[in-house]
Amino acid sequence: MTKNELARELADDFELPRRQVIEIVEAMLERITEVLKSGDRVQLTPFGQFKIRDRAARVARNPQTGEPVNVPAKRVLKFIAGRSLKEAVGTAKSGRGGAKKAGGSKAGAKKAGGAKKAAGGAKKAGGASKAGASKGGAKKAAGAKKSRGR
Repeated sequence: MTKNELARELADDFELPRRQVIEIVEAMLERITEVLKSGDRVQLTPFGQFKIRDRAARVARNPQTGEPVNVPAKRVLKFIAGRSLKEAVGTAKSGRGGAKKAGGSKAGAKKAGGAKKAAGGAKKAGGASKAGASKGGAKKAAGAKKSRGR
């Protein structure tokens, strides 16, 4: 939805001239921008809040070459959706601990099963001298098994 479409729908809903609604929407957006420029936050209670965060300078690594890269400090705009917006869109968590417990038990089961398989693979690799597998190779296989799940 564009700003003009929003203004058109609001004008129809409130039976106001479209130009007047466009001016109101633009004034609201300008005011939000001014408040954020000053470093303050804008909280629209059921909708969400806009914040400005200061990120410190840091040293990162180029993934291709591995050489260090200086990342300068910067200000970042962050939007945190309110509960009613999350529920309306369908991204809200279902409860305080319900989702975590169900997800945690599945992840625990996967890890436990993966650990058993990896341990079984380690026994096979450790005992198989024909394949030339060593204990170090078994550790690599177990590590690869864990990282592949995530």
